[in-house]
Amino acid sequence: QVPQVESGGGSVQAGGSLRLSCAASQSMTCMGWFRRRPAKELEGVAGFYRVGSPEYADSLKGRFTISRDNEKNVVYLQMNNLKPEDTAMYYCVAKSGYCGYALRASTFGTWGQGTQVTVSS
Repeated sequence: QVPQVESGGGSVQAGGSLRLSCAASQSMTCMGWFRRRPAKELEGVAGFYRVGSPEYADSLKGRFTISRDNEKNVVYLQMNNLKPEDTAMYYCVAKSGYCGYALRASTFGTWGQGTQVTVSS
């Protein structure tokens, strides 16, 4: 399975916005985003199942929005009102077949290479 390709990371000042994109090589049952902040554990940011509502980390609801284009096998993460603590490597994740909980890392078998987001104060 070919890993997803992320894009859209970069540097932004606090209060700014970024949109991450992730393209999968084939249709996936679920897709989402994780991040690893400096000196922090890997955490689930947002995730989509094939059907139903997306999942969000509670701390990010209202600022981050995940969306998808099933025809293109693309998932997006719109990040608004960014804060310095959002600085992290963001990873796109995907899974075909049965999906478990979309904010659990073990759910996903295919990870992208990551895209860096840096938010300055």
